[in-house]
Amino acid sequence: MLRDLKRPNAKLPAYKLLMAQSIKMFTPMRWVLVTHKGQKVREQRPFMPDLLFAYDTYSALERVVNMADTLQFRYLKGVRRTPMVVPTEEMERFIRAVEASAAPLFYTPNEVTPEMLGHRIRIVGGPLDGYEGGLLTIRGSKVKRLLVDLPGLLFAGVEVHPDYIQLV
Repeated sequence: MLRDLKRPNAKLPAYKLLMAQSIKMFTPMRWVLVTHKGQKVREQRPFMPDLLFAYDTYSALERVVNMADTLQFRYLKGVRRTPMVVPTEEMERFIRAVEASAAPLFYTPNEVTPEMLGHRIRIVGGPLDGYEGGLLTIRGSKVKRLLVDLPGLLFAGVEVHPDYIQLV
C-alpha cells in the first residue's frame, strides 16, 4: 500500500503517475461535482486521496517511490519499517465487488456503526455470486447494498439486486 502526499487538486496525483508507469493499481473512486471555468462537471476523484493499492514487487515500487518525493509506503503501526500488504485474494475480491457496482459507497471503519449493519446475507447468482457480508441499512434508501470490507482499512457498499439475496 502506498500513500500520496499531494494536494487533492494536484495536476498529476500519484494514481495517474502509477498508471503512466504501467503499475497495476487500485484506488477507490467516487463521483463528485467540480466547477471548471464556471461549468459544473461530474468527475471521478479518489475517495481517500492518500490511499493507493499497488500490485508489483517491492523493488519496482521502491523505484517509483524514490522517483516521486510525495509518494510513500504505508507502514504497519508498531512494527519498524514493515510496509502494509493486503493479501491478493482479499484485494481482488474487493476490487471485483466495487467494479460490479455502478455507484459504490465507501466508508472508513470508524464510519460504519452497528445500526448500519443489517442481516447477514449471501449473494446467490449474478456478478457477486458467493459473496457474504452484512446488508447495509441506510434510512430512506430503497436500494439493497452488500457491505464488503478490506479488514481494518475500508468498507464498500455495493448495490445488489434483491432477487440474489439469501439470508444466512
